[in-house]
Amino acid sequence: MKVKKLFFAALLLCVSLCTYAQTEIGKGKAPVVGLKTNLPYWGTATFNAGLEFRLAKKWSLDIEAGFNPFDGKNDDGTYDRSLKHLRIQPELRYWFGEANNGHFLGLHVPYYLYNVADVKLIGLEDERREGWGAGVGLSYGYQWMLSKHWSMEATVGVGYIYFEYDRYPCTDCGNRETGRHKNYFGPTQAALNFIYLF
Repeated sequence: MKVKKLFFAALLLCVSLCTYAQTEIGKGKAPVVGLKTNLPYWGTATFNAGLEFRLAKKWSLDIEAGFNPFDGKNDDGTYDRSLKHLRIQPELRYWFGEANNGHFLGLHVPYYLYNVADVKLIGLEDERREGWGAGVGLSYGYQWMLSKHWSMEATVGVGYIYFEYDRYPCTDCGNRETGRHKNYFGPTQAALNFIYLF
């Protein structure tokens, strides 16, 4: 219950800051929308896209989503390596210069639904987990303008995520352990985004 309260408090903070940023509109340039995709994220076979809205001269709202539909499930009910997930992450950004150019700091609120199996890199060798996660984090990034409509962005973030899941001790057996959870502190974001600005 505390995690849900933390998640909604962070979301409320994002909305409050967005409202404040909206009062600043008119002091900067006209709003801009950017359509983006995280290039390294495609390396995990994850479809991903994001939209970033300029709210004011120094504020923007970034909303990104990633979806990996491949569950690795075989015809006999066993699982091979799988990173099936849905990730939605809104982020409120403060820019040191003008929005969509240069350095920024962000407050992001990630949410995950997942069914992950046999991924050694994240400590799930011969194991499957199915559940959800939510958290909050801070990020730093930089955006380079390549032309009037194109830019690149690099960003990294750290924070906290609460995961709740059912655990299957092996990828091909049905011995489910329910109601497990994990508190995670560490990297919550890493991206190299290619962006088209409208």
